[in-house]
Amino acid sequence: MKKVYRLEDLDCANCAAKMERAISKLDGVSAANVNFMTQRMTIDADESRFDEIMRDVVKICKKVEPDCRIIM
Repeated sequence: MKKVYRLEDLDCANCAAKMERAISKLDGVSAANVNFMTQRMTIDADESRFDEIMRDVVKICKKVEPDCRIIM
């Protein structure tokens, strides 16, 4: 299942890259893309575990960029 989310207050491209690398390593995630310029995040992950994966994604984003919000 692939979903696209809008990001708010993502401040730098380096933080976006860190988020993307960490999210890509999560079990069940087949692809992740965090685009600083468009302030969008695309997650392609196992549909049966998507809610659990998104909880981990939110934690990763808060750890890397505390002010960043994922608009679901």
